[in-house]
Amino acid sequence: MRKHVIALLVLFAVSADAPQKAEAGAFATEVTQILNHAQLVLAYIRQGLQLETEIAMLANMLRNTKNLSPQTFGQIQADINALGQIVQGGQALAYSLGNLDQLFRSTYPGYGTNPTVYYMNYQKWSQTTLDTTLGALRAAGLQSQQMQSEQTVIKSLESMSQTADGQMQALNVLGQISDQQVQQLMKLRELMMADMSSKQAYQAAIIQQQAANEAAAQWFFTGGPVTSDGKTYLPGLQ
Repeated sequence: MRKHVIALLVLFAVSADAPQKAEAGAFATEVTQILNHAQLVLAYIRQGLQLETEIAMLANMLRNTKNLSPQTFGQIQADINALGQIVQGGQALAYSLGNLDQLFRSTYPGYGTNPTVYYMNYQKWSQTTLDTTLGALRAAGLQSQQMQSEQTVIKSLESMSQTADGQMQALNVLGQISDQQVQQLMKLRELMMADMSSKQAYQAAIIQQQAANEAAAQWFFTGGPVTSDGKTYLPGLQ
């Protein structure tokens, strides 16, 4: 468009320089009007180009402020609650129990013995240790099942990252990926707590058995006379 207008202006300029014998003033006035119109057309063209640039900028701004819909987030609260429940089987000392401290002290009272219930206590210690270990294994198994749904979420995020249009959508994808990372760390902490519970229950059972054995030996060697079947038994080897 500009080339055509410039060519037109040059043509009129050349024509204006040619000698005219008649009506030179009228021709000059006509050329001036044409030049004025040409300048006006050029101004309109510049305004149109500027408007086109502004429209492109506005479209880019709108694209960069457009959010992804819908966005994908994991069910972290439901997963954490499920993990907390699955480790509470039997006599397990689960980390998610509200009365964990009281239950631990009643299960493993420490140094002391009662010969009449020693084997019953031993059975309780063993069962508590086994149930706690089983709870840790169940937690690991549940997380293995949850990984299937998490893989679906990851694939969805990968697709979003490849089709994100604009800065805001790219930020949405990054935000969802960060959320997934936090959720994975929380689940990892759950597994660590379940594993710690299992190991500490086993350690407590071993310590409790040793303490009970030492207390029984002390009672045998230092306790007072015991009467049974009409006979009196003195402590120690006497």
